[in-house]
Amino acid sequence: MRLKIDAISTRAAIAVLGTFLMQGAMAQTLGESLVRDKVCLGCHQVDSARVGPPFTAIAQRYGGQPGAEDYLANSIRNGGRYRWGKLSMAAQPQVSPEEAHEIARWILSLAPAKQQP
Repeated sequence: MRLKIDAISTRAAIAVLGTFLMQGAMAQTLGESLVRDKVCLGCHQVDSARVGPPFTAIAQRYGGQPGAEDYLANSIRNGGRYRWGKLSMAAQPQVSPEEAHEIARWILSLAPAKQQP
């Protein structure tokens, strides 16, 4: 009986974990796709500077901070000034609030993993 319960519990845990990982991968894929579709790559690159900062630098600066996703989504839609030097980011009103959050989540997913002491 115990073996049967353990097997069921193990399968359930694997299913839950698989679903969680799949959702993360889908969000990453959707965010990455939106970055291409919304022409973010005209000013930004993943890991090198262009007109705007690289996405990895944005992730490193804001990753792990409370409210980072909302802050970045707001910056995407409304633009911003003097956050990365003298250049301003133009507002992107064609990006819906939901899309801005997907993009922000994807950018934040690029942050390096925290080192354990």
